[in-house]
Amino acid sequence: MKRNTWQREAVRTALAGSETFVSAQALHGALKDAGSSIGLATVYRALADLADEGEADSLQQDGESLYRACTPGSHHHHLICRNCGLTVEIEAEAIEQWAREVANQHGFVQPHHVVDVFGLCRECATTGSSQPGQNGA
Repeated sequence: MKRNTWQREAVRTALAGSETFVSAQALHGALKDAGSSIGLATVYRALADLADEGEADSLQQDGESLYRACTPGSHHHHLICRNCGLTVEIEAEAIEQWAREVANQHGFVQPHHVVDVFGLCRECATTGSSQPGQNGA
């Protein structure tokens, strides 16, 4: 585990304040707007460390890494709104069972997987809004 510096804590706090996946650049901008002197490279390093330690989830979207604070120590999946970026952590035992069965059928053990389901949240579907990428997603 890395040493907890003020920069790392600032990134952790800023990330926890977002309900969506966010890029390092967007998080850096929010920190700078709040008066922080943290550098962009430091934000990248802190996000990578948090993801490695299980405190943040990451995904690739349009060639960019996006991050979100997550529940440490729990294996989960995500429902992600394609429009506003709202993200909900979900458990999915059916997926876990399927992954174990498929791995076993092919002689694999200890399967690891990532499942992110993209759709429209209730609010975006109701309003008919379709502006992909809003709110940093």
